[in-house]
Amino acid sequence: MITIDLTMPIQIINILILIVIMNIVLYRPIRTILAEREKRVRGLEKDVEEFTKNARLRLEEFDAKLNDARSRAKAELDQARGEAQAAGAEKLAGIRKEVDNRKAESLAQIQEQITKAGEELKTQVEGFASEMAAKVLGRAV
Repeated sequence: MITIDLTMPIQIINILILIVIMNIVLYRPIRTILAEREKRVRGLEKDVEEFTKNARLRLEEFDAKLNDARSRAKAELDQARGEAQAAGAEKLAGIRKEVDNRKAESLAQIQEQITKAGEELKTQVEGFASEMAAKVLGRAV
């Protein structure tokens, strides 16, 4: 059972003094340390957000430059391909022209040889005819 005597107010005063001393020695320093820690964490969070934002902006800038470089490279490749096709078409046209010329020359030579052979055969036909007739008749005609 609780008895109220002189020790009770002394214990209350003792507890109050202990609370004040613990507040000065223990609780205040811990609260200041926690407050400083909270400030640092907030500062670091802001830094992280800023770095993240900068990284995102740099990544977007890099992507834009990369896309620009790709489009320029594609345009240059298309231009080079077009030039190569034009040069190829030009060479092909030259080759076709040369082939057509050679073909025409060959056809002219063949036609000339055919004509020459026909003329030779016409001159030799009479001789062949008389020889054939002599062989068939068995006497000279």
